[in-house]
Amino acid sequence: MSLWLFFVFLIACMGAGTTGAVFPPGAWYLKLEKPSWTPPNWVFPVVWTSIYLLISFAGARVATMEGSSVALAFWALQAAFSTLWTPVFFGLRRLRGALPIIGVLWLAVLGATITHWQVDMWAGLAFVPYLLWTTIATALNWKVAQLNPQVQPLKINEA
Repeated sequence: MSLWLFFVFLIACMGAGTTGAVFPPGAWYLKLEKPSWTPPNWVFPVVWTSIYLLISFAGARVATMEGSSVALAFWALQAAFSTLWTPVFFGLRRLRGALPIIGVLWLAVLGATITHWQVDMWAGLAFVPYLLWTTIATALNWKVAQLNPQVQPLKINEA
C-alpha cells in the first residue's frame, strides 16, 4: 500500500468531513426529540475519525490492484453521498429529504464493502465499521424525522 495514496484518500475524506464544520448540528438539533439509543455527542468525532482512517486505508490498498475499478467507483459514490447528506439534514433541516440520500449512501457503503472485499479481504474488512455506522445513522435519521414532524426545512434564501 502506498502511503501517498493513503493521504490522497484521507484528504478526500477530510474534504467530505468539512461539511460537518460548515453545517454543524446547532441548537435546533439539540432541541429535537431523539430516540433513547442516540449515541452521545462525543461518539461522532471518534467514529468518523476512525472510519476515515479505515476507508482511506481500504482505498489506498485496492487502488493499485487489478480489478479495483468498481470498488473505487463505490468508494467515490459513498464519498459523494456522505458529503451531500450533512448539508441537507443539518444545513437545510430537511429531515425527511435526507432519507433518500442516506439510503443511497448506505447502498454505496454496502457496495464498497462487497467490492473492496472482492479485491482484498483487509480492504473489505476496513469498510465493515462504516457499514455498521451508516446503518445506525440511517435508522437515526428515520427515527428523528418521525419524532419531529414539526421541523420546518429552511428555505434556501434563509440558509
